[in-house]
Amino acid sequence: MSILISRRDLLRTAAVAAGVWTTSDVPIRAQSKSPNEKLNIAGIGIGGRGAADVNGAGHENIVALCDVDEQRGGKTFAQFPRAKRYKDFCKLLDEMHGQIDAVVVGTPDHTHAVAGVMAMKLGKHCYCEKPLTHSVSEARMMAQVARENKLVTQMGTQIHAGANYRRAVELVKSGAIGPVSEVYVWLGANFKGPPTPTGVEQPDAPTDRPPAPPTLDWDLWLGPAAERPYHPVYVPGRWRGWWNFGNGTLGDFFCHYCDLAFWALDLRHPTSVEAQGPVHPDSAARWTIARQEYPARGELPPVTLVWHNGGAYPALVKEQNIPPWSSAVLFRGAKGMLIADYGKHQLLPEDRFRDFQRPDPFIPDSVGHHREWTEACKSGGPTTCNFEYSGALTEAALLCNVALRVGKRLTWDAANLKAVGCPEADAFLRREYRRGWTL
Repeated sequence: MSILISRRDLLRTAAVAAGVWTTSDVPIRAQSKSPNEKLNIAGIGIGGRGAADVNGAGHENIVALCDVDEQRGGKTFAQFPRAKRYKDFCKLLDEMHGQIDAVVVGTPDHTHAVAGVMAMKLGKHCYCEKPLTHSVSEARMMAQVARENKLVTQMGTQIHAGANYRRAVELVKSGAIGPVSEVYVWLGANFKGPPTPTGVEQPDAPTDRPPAPPTLDWDLWLGPAAERPYHPVYVPGRWRGWWNFGNGTLGDFFCHYCDLAFWALDLRHPTSVEAQGPVHPDSAARWTIARQEYPARGELPPVTLVWHNGGAYPALVKEQNIPPWSSAVLFRGAKGMLIADYGKHQLLPEDRFRDFQRPDPFIPDSVGHHREWTEACKSGGPTTCNFEYSGALTEAALLCNVALRVGKRLTWDAANLKAVGCPEADAFLRREYRRGWTL
């Protein structure tokens, strides 16, 4: 009889042998360093966005790098020639756990959780790209493991560090537009997001089987995702359009734009979620309209958040003569409105705020999104997009797709991670991993 040992079990066995696990099964946390001592960092997934993240942490010691595609990761490998090279992040963590303090995870979404949880259970601080995970339950697990192991974490919502977002948050929090009860977020039809998987509306998974490039280890790229043959419609980059690996345009951008609403209004878990858009079993929706209800938070009133991507603008844009920015977050308060995107913001209606005196800045400027994390790893201080905050933000994003795929309004029990009276949602809240993979 053969016994299949999971990658996590193999890694844990090696960690126990190396003496980094305690008898209570809780790993020893990475030791804090002095502000002048550099961290030893490993990069997992170093092409595309992952390359930018490794570079963002490049002021520290990059001691190990991992990518399943030698060509895709080639530029970063060459940039840090002294870093040890890997294809399999499990092998990296097995061999290097005693030599690294932190990891940067820039893989496709479907591998975020398995890489992040493995690293954090070995006591490594973690920076992970957005959305934090591929499924709702994984986001909750990432936050839990980080909290239990007292680790410094940051999700890659880089725009959070920009001055524009901070000034917009200050206006909302200082009451410039009064109590806010509605937020509208849109990526208009002319928004240049990621392409559809094959350039046509809602395609099926391809059936032909071209060979994988010799530089790519397709089995490692699949990781925990359901088995399917290699095809160039998945990699590089186009994986976002397929449910097996990504969550479409909504999964790609909700965490960036709705971050502003979560920050300004202290949002956390919605109580209900509903969504509409074209539903297909293989590929993500080309356009989505979603509506979420958030409860009151102390003196702050309940909030309705409406999301639009890939289609028409919210009706409010035309009705209220709001500037039709291609992408925006619109706060609607009792005294007025605030519209913002990545680089600018504006109070509306303009004539009402012509003589408005904005508050003195009270949110400090960032030292840089990646540097916030590396400095906090040394000091033990907080980060602005830690996994407690960004895990809830990711859950909210992915719940929109869960509601879309089940075709029902979800009443959300956040404490128990359950859609009340909707057992069919469970299949989309928690994903089944391929054999040999587990958290």
